[in-house]
Amino acid sequence: MQFTEQHVALRNTVARFVREELNPNVEAWEAAGELPSHAIMKKAGELGLLGIDKPESYGGLGLDFSYQAVFSEELGGADHGSSPLLLGVHTMMSTPALARYGSDELREQFLAPAIAGDTVSSIAVSEPQAGSDVSAIKTTARQDGDDYVINGTKMWITNSTQADFFCLLANTGEGPVHNNKSLIIVPSDTPGVTVAPRLDKLGLRASDTAQVFFEDVRVPQRYRIGEEGVGFIYQMKQFQEERMYCALVLLKNMDNCIQKTIEYTRERSAFGKPLLDNQVIQFRLAELQTEVEAVRALTYAAVEQHVAGEDMTMKASMVKLKAGRLAVEVANSCLQYWGGMGFMWDNYCARALRDNRVSCIGGGSDETMLSIIAKHMGTLH
Repeated sequence: MQFTEQHVALRNTVARFVREELNPNVEAWEAAGELPSHAIMKKAGELGLLGIDKPESYGGLGLDFSYQAVFSEELGGADHGSSPLLLGVHTMMSTPALARYGSDELREQFLAPAIAGDTVSSIAVSEPQAGSDVSAIKTTARQDGDDYVINGTKMWITNSTQADFFCLLANTGEGPVHNNKSLIIVPSDTPGVTVAPRLDKLGLRASDTAQVFFEDVRVPQRYRIGEEGVGFIYQMKQFQEERMYCALVLLKNMDNCIQKTIEYTRERSAFGKPLLDNQVIQFRLAELQTEVEAVRALTYAAVEQHVAGEDMTMKASMVKLKAGRLAVEVANSCLQYWGGMGFMWDNYCARALRDNRVSCIGGGSDETMLSIIAKHMGTLH
């Protein structure tokens, strides 16, 4: 992928944002188990980072997806996964369909403030019995006059406890499961919306994730994104960018795991010499860095395909699969060379291991990615 001066300038802006606004606060946020989501979002919005590939008419920069990819990759320089996830959900999971298919009125009401950093958004798709199998969701949105009346439960919803609105997938008809769903914007302060206490997760400890209940929630039908019954297709397209985010944000995290381990093993001595003098460590770190670069190349290829307007479903599934698995392997392998220090809760590699493990589950499990790849190869019907 060829980077222009504009790409480099954006990368530097995001790196400075991570260095000055995120990393100095990571330990405090991790200890508190919570992010100041609105404050983070506002600072990002002021820098123009929340609408990079969104329409200029609503405050975005109107750039292509390669710039969004640079933003996502550079976010991986944060010392934890929680604050990058906050921003990733907002820009690449809960607003892409709104930006592409929403009415002018809907985009003015919800997209413009999201790009400005005045609101926090959340994507509400998964349910207790429907994770990777999106077609199995049970939440309904029944027409009643000019409104929808929504009933259902959403599970594992990121940003939920501080969200101003949800991009919700619900069944709006009785037809085939792939043609009876719609995406609907639901403000979080709508009567009948209840957000449960935060879930106690293995990693991403500062990211607020909760169950959300919708009981006779009434919203205008004009809050629907695009056409009725096409929500499944819209969400599948939105998933591709979510999966690209999962891969992109892990690249720099893996780089940092390896680099911090090099620095530690160079300073740490055992049996009279630096740990890094052991060839087994040198070779293992070299192998891991080679794997990271291979995944980076595949990820960039998927980005180029997306920018060209081509279907990158297969490559997006591949990079999501490989980056998630490799991120766990890198963190686990590097942790070993820290010895006892690697087993400490606040160790960078230990935190990366906890935070990165979800990459093999969220946004479509590894098994789902393999099924998609197999289907595109013609081996699954």
